[in-house]
This record gives sequence, C-alpha cells and structure tokens, in this order.
Amino acid sequence: MRGFAVAIFAASFAIPTCLGSRDETSAAAPTTSASAPAPVTSATAEPVRGPCEKGEGVSIFVTPETPDASHPVRVVAVTAQDTAAKLVIVDEAGKAIATADRRGASPFFWLAEVALPPAKTLQARVETVGSESAPAKLLGCQSFNVAAERETPPRTFSAHVWTPKSEWSRMTEDLFSAWIEALFEAPLEETLSWPVLHEVLRDPKRNFLHDHLGKDEDQDGKKGIAIDPDCADLPYFLRAYFAFKLKLPFGYSGCTRGGPSAPPKCVKWRSVRDSRSEPANDSARAFGNFLRTTLADAVHSGNGRIPATSDDGDYYPVPLTAASLRPGTIFADPYGHVLIIVKRLPQTNERGGILLAVDGQPDGTVARRRFWRGNFLFTIDPLLGSAGFKRFRPISLEGRPHALKNDQIAKHPDYGDYALDQYAGTTDDFYENVEAALSPNPLDPERALLETIDALEEQVKGRVRSVQNGVEYFQKGGSRIDMPDGGEIFETTGPWEDFSTPSRDLRLLIAIDIVLKFPERVEKRTARFAMPAGKSPQEVRTALAEKLKTELEKRRVAYTRSDGSSFSLSLAEVTARAVDLEMAYNPNDCPEVRWGAPKGSDEASTCKRRAPGDQRLKMTKGRGWFRDRKRPARGT
Repeated sequence: MRGFAVAIFAASFAIPTCLGSRDETSAAAPTTSASAPAPVTSATAEPVRGPCEKGEGVSIFVTPETPDASHPVRVVAVTAQDTAAKLVIVDEAGKAIATADRRGASPFFWLAEVALPPAKTLQARVETVGSESAPAKLLGCQSFNVAAERETPPRTFSAHVWTPKSEWSRMTEDLFSAWIEALFEAPLEETLSWPVLHEVLRDPKRNFLHDHLGKDEDQDGKKGIAIDPDCADLPYFLRAYFAFKLKLPFGYSGCTRGGPSAPPKCVKWRSVRDSRSEPANDSARAFGNFLRTTLADAVHSGNGRIPATSDDGDYYPVPLTAASLRPGTIFADPYGHVLIIVKRLPQTNERGGILLAVDGQPDGTVARRRFWRGNFLFTIDPLLGSAGFKRFRPISLEGRPHALKNDQIAKHPDYGDYALDQYAGTTDDFYENVEAALSPNPLDPERALLETIDALEEQVKGRVRSVQNGVEYFQKGGSRIDMPDGGEIFETTGPWEDFSTPSRDLRLLIAIDIVLKFPERVEKRTARFAMPAGKSPQEVRTALAEKLKTELEKRRVAYTRSDGSSFSLSLAEVTARAVDLEMAYNPNDCPEVRWGAPKGSDEASTCKRRAPGDQRLKMTKGRGWFRDRKRPARGT
C-alpha cells in the first residue's frame, strides 16, 4: 500500500469515510499465552509531554473504546513508512509511563500497555529518537481521557449483529495487519499451535482488541464466544471479529466449489446488515452465533479460488511485492487449502526473507506455517480457479453496502493493488517471484539449503501430531472410519476429514522432492544465489548434496507406536520412505504403517490395527495421485 497522510484513531472514534480441503489436523501441541510477547511498558522519567500536534504518516489507536482506571489501556500506532521511532505514553506531568519499540514490516507498528492507567488525560506520542545533530521529531500524537471507573454499557436491542459506522480505509487496513501480526507473534524457532481460535482471542497479551467494547465480550468459560474455524473459515472469522469490534463493514459470498470442467463462481453477496441479531440484546453472543451458523455454513474452500479476473467473490489478487505480502493477506492453494499471512521477516545478512502464515483445521486447531513450496501449493489451471495471494475486497457503504469491483480497487487511492502478475508465467516463475520479493539479494546456497531443510523438518513434526490425533480417536473408543470413494478422500466431512491426511501427505511428498532436488536447483539457477568464489556450479552442487545428506541423517523426529513406545526416525529415513508414504494417510492403519515401517521389521512388530481390505484396494486405485504429486479434479 502507498504512503498516507496522518490520521488519528481515538477511544471514541469515527473513522473517516473513504473511497478446503479440510482433512488437516493439529500440527503441534498447544502453546500457552506465556510465549506471547507482552507490550513494552517500560517507563522513563524524561519529561516529553508537549503540544499534541498531528504529525505525518502515523495513525494512533486507543483501546478499549472507553478507557478507565480499573482496566488496562492499550495504544497501537501504525505506519506504512520505514521510520525509526518509539511510542511513548505520557501523563499530565509529562512523565513517560509506558514506551514501545517499533515492530513489524510494511506496515510497521508500536504497541504499548498501561496496566492501571491514572484517571487523567494522557497522551500517546510517536517520536523519532533525537540526537545532538537531529532533534526528536513528533510523527503523531493523540490525547485521550481515562475515566475513574468503568460504566456498565446499557443493554441495547439490535436487529443486526452489528451496524457498520464507517468504511475500511488505508488506516484500518494497517491496523488490521498489525492486529493479525500481534495475535500470532512468537520467536521463529517456536512451534505455535492452539486447539481453537478463541484461545488466541481470549488472551489479552496477544489480542489488543481484547474487551475493546467493555462488555467482557472475550471472557473465558462457557459464556465466552466459541470460535473454532477450519481453513476456509479462518480468514473470514478474523476479518469479521475485527470488523465487529470497530464497527466496520463485512460481507461474504455464496460460491460454488467448481467441478471437473468449471472453476468456482460466486452467485450472491451478503452484507452483515442482512443477518439478524440472535439474541438481539447481547451483541457478543449474537456475533458468536453469526460465526458458527451463518458464516461457517456459507463460506468454504471455493471462495478462495474464484478466478482472478472475476469481479465476484470476497478476495482479489495482489502483486508479488514485499509490501503486498502483509499480515491479513490470504493464500489460497489450487485444491482448497487457505492460509492467512501473519508476519513477514525481511532478508538479513544471516538469513533469507521469511513469510509466516497460520491455517485452521477441521478440528478447530490453528497453527503457524512457513512459506515454501512444500506448504504453499500453486499451479496455473483455469479449471481449478485462481490460487495465490489475495486480499479481502473493500466494502463501500454508499447506497446499499457492496464490495468494490476490480477496476475500482485498481483506481482506489487507499488500495490500488489489484494485479494479475501471479498468473503471467509458469508455476516455477511464481515461486521465483515470491522468493525474490522476500529475498531481493542473492542467497547463500548453503544457508538457503538449511532453511529449506528447516521447513521440511517443521512439516514432518506437524505430521507427528496429525497421526497421533487418529491414534487418540481409537484410544477413546472410536470405531472404524469409513473411507470415501475416489477424489472425495481429499474433501469429505466427519471423522475421515478430521483424522486422515491425504492433503497433508501429498504436500509432504512434494516437500521431500523439493528438498532432495535443491542442490540441482542451485546448479541450474546460479543467478539466484551468491555462488562461492572459485567454485563451479557443479562443485557447489556436490558440496550441497553432501551437506544435505549429513543434515537429513542428523535431524530426527519421534512418533508413538501402538504399544505407547517412542520410535525415532531421521529425516533421511522419512525421505527414503516417500514411496510408502503414498499409502500412509488412512487413520484406520496403525501409526507404524502410517510412518512407512518396513514389513517384518522390529519397528512394525507393534502394529495392532490395519485398514480393511476394501479400503486398501481404494488406496491402491488412487495411488497415482500421490505418485504424480497431483490431486484429482473435483468430481472424479
């Protein structure tokens, strides 16, 4: 998105008007809120209070809607500009009571919190760091009042789940990106996973919109809103939650899933104003009901694959630039899986650029993934619709609420990012262009290899949890799971959807191919890499092959066998079992079979359960999809 003039969000604000495959399962054990980075709240005695003048390029947002002295107050500042500055909250005496350093990347943001703010008028100031040669500069400022006590909001009756008060803009889009990034923030080496989305939203250390309305709307327990999306629901649920809190427009389309001879298409768009509020006197419960019934029943994997040239649907494609690959952007793969970007890490001298995303699973699990070919599948096939990176269409409230069309988005001063360049070349071109956007400088070949192996290791470890979910289903008394026919194995419902892994295993097989062919890729694409001086491409390839062999043998994962014992496998053993993994997705099989244990081996000796013969016959007939690394067309 382009740079923008200053705008201010306040506690009581009016935003200016302007114009699945669902067969995945949990990837890792739940991560507690302790890993979430808390807002910086360090204070200094330096008097920094001065005139609260509007700056340029920074927006400031204060939450909750009506701050009071008995509850935490959070301040978020956002900007599209790469500016070194800090956020400072100061009291009436000019004392800094909280500060925060800048986070994120296009957009950048600051997040500070005061646990028990004084009942006074405070200032939130974004200032550059001054020096003798360059004094500090005020980039943005917002004054806000803190009440002595929280007033109980009056119970109101509404015909709609919520009524939009203003439109989406550059400012709210940047705030949305900052909110998404803060929700899923954690060190890169940490494995993130939650059993349900509402565990993230109920964590005030992650969710800076926690209790924004002052109605205890994010409370724990049975009275809290239960939010457990699958992969197609997840972006919608997050967008709707943000829009509900800030009273912004929200809409969704009724779409087909497509078939063997036609891509998906959308036939009807609905605004949240078309949905009745049930119950009418409790906005939080009404919102939860809207998500679980109306929205979850309406959207599916076809919504993300609408052809890129269509004006219908809820998403539009964006250019492959670093600025476009921002938190809140989605990635729809050609077979129905959907992820939402949560963080971009720029390239450094120590590593390449990294893009992180989260996805939802049929059982409600939400987990973080790293962008690479093994996780983000892409192909150009008009019959599958359009995969790729997309954003939610902005919604106009002029007249009857409606989503903007492609040409309107392209000309819009706050957006202007409708683009078709993802589809201009080959599949390889797509991945090369994304990698160039994330890492514009040539990559060190060995470091790039290690990062690719890291991604494979994450994927294999995620599968450990998926297989174990099926084991636990039977341990709890579950009966034999029926297997669908044909291509329905990838997109059915019920226990098969929850505990089988055909889509995950297909992606893993693709990932294994990518890792094993990496040395060859470096030899063929030397311009993409910082080749060692004095080494020929063939010599580099040989050295990388040796490093690959060493790393795959060194790195290990462990799974639980049928007797409860742990069995360790090296990544070398996992990759060598690729052929066996073509027939390892059936949850009726024991975990030993699902990890490709050789027949008659000690590893396989503990196996106590096999899929029935008729199911194994179905798997044999469909094995070509896994061997060819390509899912069947819908309806086959």
